[in-house]
Amino acid sequence: MKKVMISVAPVAATDPLINPRAIARDVIECWRNGAAMVHLHVRDLCGRLTPDLSLLEETVDYIRAESDIIIEISTGGVSNLTIEERCQPCYAPFVEATSLNVGSVNLGEAVYQNPIKDVRYCVQQIIENHKIPEVEVFEVGMIHTTRQLTEQFDFVKPLLFAIVLGHEGAMPRNVAALGTMIAGVYENFPNREDVLWGITEAHREDFELVKTALDLGASTVRIGFEDSNYLRPGVQVDNNAVMVAELADILHKKGMAPMTPDEARAMLRIPPLAGKG
Repeated sequence: MKKVMISVAPVAATDPLINPRAIARDVIECWRNGAAMVHLHVRDLCGRLTPDLSLLEETVDYIRAESDIIIEISTGGVSNLTIEERCQPCYAPFVEATSLNVGSVNLGEAVYQNPIKDVRYCVQQIIENHKIPEVEVFEVGMIHTTRQLTEQFDFVKPLLFAIVLGHEGAMPRNVAALGTMIAGVYENFPNREDVLWGITEAHREDFELVKTALDLGASTVRIGFEDSNYLRPGVQVDNNAVMVAELADILHKKGMAPMTPDEARAMLRIPPLAGKG
């Protein structure tokens, strides 16, 4: 039976209040419903990106008290932070994986700036601190850039790509765009054992494109309020666990199953969680 890692990104960028206990409760329920990884940003109490990990560490402590979900922290996000500030999660012992952004792109009215000098710095911090990167690619040229980076740095393999579709200014959320991105992954990495890919659909309104991605071989799917709070057209939800349960049900109907956190760690070559086994 094929297993798929469900990742949940539970906090919307527009959230005006970061409540560690409330986030943790939602994440723990997502874990119970089948999520193996949680993707979080480093935010202050008002939701602004910050290099101060205090509130994030509090949130993770609450999550870890009841769950073995994989902790992935972003090194990105549209902000005025320096790359040194953005890389602070690389040094935190509770962080297991990090996002890696390898190029600049328009995101609506904003410009998501990732100049290659900053990208190389981020890669070096990730590797030197033994974190596992998830490479977020918003257009096909970023996949080519990643291949070039693998010629300069010793990445742990397989390398996980998050194919991000649906942001205004980047690849649209449709089957043609998904196919182009998948082709880009395998053209740049012809040894398929070296790569995995998954889908992140911004502004998702239903699960149809997710289902197509699963049929095409996705190893991971990310859902959550950071990308969309829609369960189906016209139906929005007030917690992430409902969406995780819906995705888990889709997997079961396809003869698939959600990975456990330990299965996902093994897939991504993340060391076992301290104190387990």
